[in-house]
Amino acid sequence: MPMRRAWTRCRAWASIPRQSCESSAGQHRMSRACASSARSNRSRQIEMSADTPLARARTLLFVPGNRPERFDNALASGADAVVLDLEDSVPTAAKHAAREAIAAAWASLRARGVPLVVRINPLDSVLGHEDVHWLARLTPCASVMVPKADTAPNLAALNARFPEASLLPLIESAAGYVNLEQISGVNGVLRLVVGHIDFVADTGLQCSGDERELAPLRFAVAMYTRLRRLAPAVDGVTTAIDDEALIRADTQRALGFGFTAKLCIHPKQVPIVHAALAPSEEALEWARRVTLARASG
Repeated sequence: MPMRRAWTRCRAWASIPRQSCESSAGQHRMSRACASSARSNRSRQIEMSADTPLARARTLLFVPGNRPERFDNALASGADAVVLDLEDSVPTAAKHAAREAIAAAWASLRARGVPLVVRINPLDSVLGHEDVHWLARLTPCASVMVPKADTAPNLAALNARFPEASLLPLIESAAGYVNLEQISGVNGVLRLVVGHIDFVADTGLQCSGDERELAPLRFAVAMYTRLRRLAPAVDGVTTAIDDEALIRADTQRALGFGFTAKLCIHPKQVPIVHAALAPSEEALEWARRVTLARASG
């Protein structure tokens, strides 16, 4: 089971013979060395992944995995990344067909050069376990968006099975919120993603138009993104496809929290989000002045 593998190192440490740890001081030094090594490995991993196209992506466009006829349009939409969905947009009866469609198209989709992400079903569900088993068919390994990312051990087990995969946990429940410190520190996590619609459903919040009630969630995601030196966070979807003003306002609100990307559910939303994330002329002029000042010493 993946969960067992995730705890292998813990069991190995517990089973070290007594003679190999002759004193509490020796144990303490070894523990500090292990912790330092883990932090060093995590830092190297972050440095290697921080400048990847997926880390820089401004728009992540969903396309249902059971609608392969839409794959080309998604890739041609101008979105910085495409999320091949196995979860909410795919009926339960179509999950198997969605996996087969993605696997069949995987090589040709990757050849297009657009970063691909697969959103699986929740890891604690039967469908999620089936998705994890199926992911092994994708070569090279897919980046994985994990819905209902409520606890760190499930993510750690996924990372242990697919250490080369970038993980994008969706924080969309009270449990995910309170466990952000541990979730954000799991190896393989590239960016945190806010799933505010499911978060509202899970917590029972009654949101006003400006979503001020969700400020603590976005603030916490921003802080743990910074603390863990992750790529900037990704905001959730705007369900209104044709309301440009709302899409722009939602994007700019997320930008205020330091987010630099947004989930999209329709190609129409992509250019609106890109425009809303573009720096203003004032910001560009300030950057030019800073660059000139540094160049002149």
